[in-house]
Amino acid sequence: MNGFTHTSRLGRTIALGMMVAGFAVAAAGAGKAEDLIVKYDQSQLLRLPRPAAEIIIGNPTIADISVQSGNLLVITGKTFGITNIIALDADRNVIQDQRVLVKRDESKVVNLQRGTQRQSYNCTPQCNPSITIGDEQKFFDAVTAASQKKVNFSSSGGDSPQPGSN
Repeated sequence: MNGFTHTSRLGRTIALGMMVAGFAVAAAGAGKAEDLIVKYDQSQLLRLPRPAAEIIIGNPTIADISVQSGNLLVITGKTFGITNIIALDADRNVIQDQRVLVKRDESKVVNLQRGTQRQSYNCTPQCNPSITIGDEQKFFDAVTAASQKKVNFSSSGGDSPQPGSN
């Protein structure tokens, strides 16, 4: 075998490898374009091409769906992850089958990292602790408890007697 033939084969092998890699990148980009990105603890609207009779969500612990009208859905990110939504019409034909990615909203978020322990704060404009999955357990529990106390106080209307008052 002469050096020219070997070089030509090597060149074809490299070209073929680059072409396969190019197709893989294009396919990955095409899949991402179809994904619906929903931020954690936020909602995103999804308009279907026609009214749905039934909505199926792959993992309801990741995202929640409510139907605002026959073809307008509200998807709320409940925890980080990937799931899918399948919308069916009255004849059980698929209207839409779409992946949903729930991710963290990084804007105006500050993470305090101490070794492997993380605490999250929303800074809009002042920094307040936020309940974020993945934070250090003690911090998460304390922020959750404080948040629940606030919700309970607000729902009672603040009408309950305060200690030391008549």
